[in-house]
Amino acid sequence: MFKKLFISIFLLFCIVTNSQIGGKSVYQFLNLVTSPRQAALGGKVITIYDNDVNQVHFNPATINAEMDNHLSLNYGSYFGEVTYGTAAYAYTYDRHLQTFHAGVNYVNYGNFDGYDENGLATYSFTGSEIALSFGYAYNIPFTSFYLGANAKLISSTLESYNSFGGAADFGFLFIDEPNDVNWGLVVRNVGTQFTTYAGTQEKLPLEVLIGVSQEVENVPLRWHLTLENLQQWKIGFSNPNRAIGSIDGEATQEKVGFLNNALRHVVLGAELFPTKGINVRLGYNFRRAEELRIVDQRNFSGISLGLGLKMGKMKFNYSYSRYTLAGNTSLFGLTIDFSDNSY
Repeated sequence: MFKKLFISIFLLFCIVTNSQIGGKSVYQFLNLVTSPRQAALGGKVITIYDNDVNQVHFNPATINAEMDNHLSLNYGSYFGEVTYGTAAYAYTYDRHLQTFHAGVNYVNYGNFDGYDENGLATYSFTGSEIALSFGYAYNIPFTSFYLGANAKLISSTLESYNSFGGAADFGFLFIDEPNDVNWGLVVRNVGTQFTTYAGTQEKLPLEVLIGVSQEVENVPLRWHLTLENLQQWKIGFSNPNRAIGSIDGEATQEKVGFLNNALRHVVLGAELFPTKGINVRLGYNFRRAEELRIVDQRNFSGISLGLGLKMGKMKFNYSYSRYTLAGNTSLFGLTIDFSDNSY
């Protein structure tokens, strides 16, 4: 019955449209991965339910008392001078009110040289964006169903243009303890701009995700499957570099088939020793792999891997994500347990 419900939801959100998802909304930094663990598992995993406070950025329903008094700091350098950082903290007020969560995402795009319409140098400028979030989850009494929500305030500065907005994430989680299976559903970035950059109201990067994960019996391994961007079915687009030329000089554009488009919604991840002091992680993002694939050359885009190491009440995390031959990403994270319990 529960599996049928998820299949129905999947079909509901897979509405056929005619364009890809890039460049259609503002505040795209909200969809960046928020921690090395997330990045190593391919990104956008929504079914992790433990003391990882970073998980709440992608599914607020995962907020739980095990996160109490945990602080996490993450930092990474993306491409060029672009740097990105996140922080998260959870606090359990009492066992009745459960746990509250606060977080911040920040991206700095670096310095740019400005030029006028004649190509003459003017002045240097920069750009940055930040989002502050506050989240809470609720366990439906006497069930394994969890509901959660994040409220976010967003500020963006790009050269002399500024924008301020607000958004919310809504998450759902079902934990099938007898089978060690977690099911998740999230609707992210539901919101609006309060002030615009230049008088034009723009959309936020709304996204719907469904996920499932399971710890394998008798094997210290947990696998994760996430279906991303379910608010739009057709996210594949034709790559001009893969067009086929004819003898008369005309070009036939690449055709993105049903299976190719369907796979671009899929993110796979696996974590070895998920509950131990040392964790090894591997992920594969099909959309990233296909969109960044170079014609007639293997560059392993879409692959990511990582490592977690616990030392007392501190845990270090690292991830390496393969994008292109010219640009890849490493993320570093530190989580500190300030509670009286052992981490």
